[in-house]
Amino acid sequence: MSYPKLNRKKKLDLKKRKIRAFFLSIETKKKQKVEIDKVGEELYRDGMVYIQMKLPVEKITQEFEAKLKDKIEHNIIKAKIRKATKEDLDILKDIYNRAWLTSNTPFRPITKTDLQKILDYPETVFLIAKVYGVDAAFILLDFEGRNNEYAIITALAVIPRFQRRGLGSVLGMASWQYIKDNFPNLKEIRTEVYRDNKVSYSFIRGIGFEEYDIKTYKKEDFEIYEKE
Repeated sequence: MSYPKLNRKKKLDLKKRKIRAFFLSIETKKKQKVEIDKVGEELYRDGMVYIQMKLPVEKITQEFEAKLKDKIEHNIIKAKIRKATKEDLDILKDIYNRAWLTSNTPFRPITKTDLQKILDYPETVFLIAKVYGVDAAFILLDFEGRNNEYAIITALAVIPRFQRRGLGSVLGMASWQYIKDNFPNLKEIRTEVYRDNKVSYSFIRGIGFEEYDIKTYKKEDFEIYEKE
């Protein structure tokens, strides 16, 4: 009876490793084995520290929502939100590569192949924000648990022109609306932030998330072997 659960956990761990690998500074090599790139070798050897954060759904009260909506409504940034499709791969790639160049998070350029693999997972969703006719940001959501009761904010990317102008809050509210409309069993929203990324940490704390753990990722956390 335990085998289906074990297999499910292995698949989940593999998916999480893949997504983490795509969004950190590593290189993909032959036979889908992910190895550490030479530039970040010392960093990966010593470990990359990520703060784990959570926001229980029970804390997202009507008052909580009203405050966030009020903040967004007074924001000069007006965005149109859409769910990404394969036609948006070039847009996602451009947003990611431009956004991460200004962050304090380990980085490597991402490819359309990487993004297609993430998009192909049935539990992952990209939401794109368009501002003044420009595709300016995206948020990546991943859902876990037998009944999709955990929503994971895996990535948030905003191009430099629109950073620190409230677009992250706009996407956060759009994500919550998407979650409410599609995942009624949700118990908790989770995310993780690189220890040295103070801007992202402050933003996440500012919208109500709390720390619950610290993880140090080592080289083995980025090694993936799959049968072709």
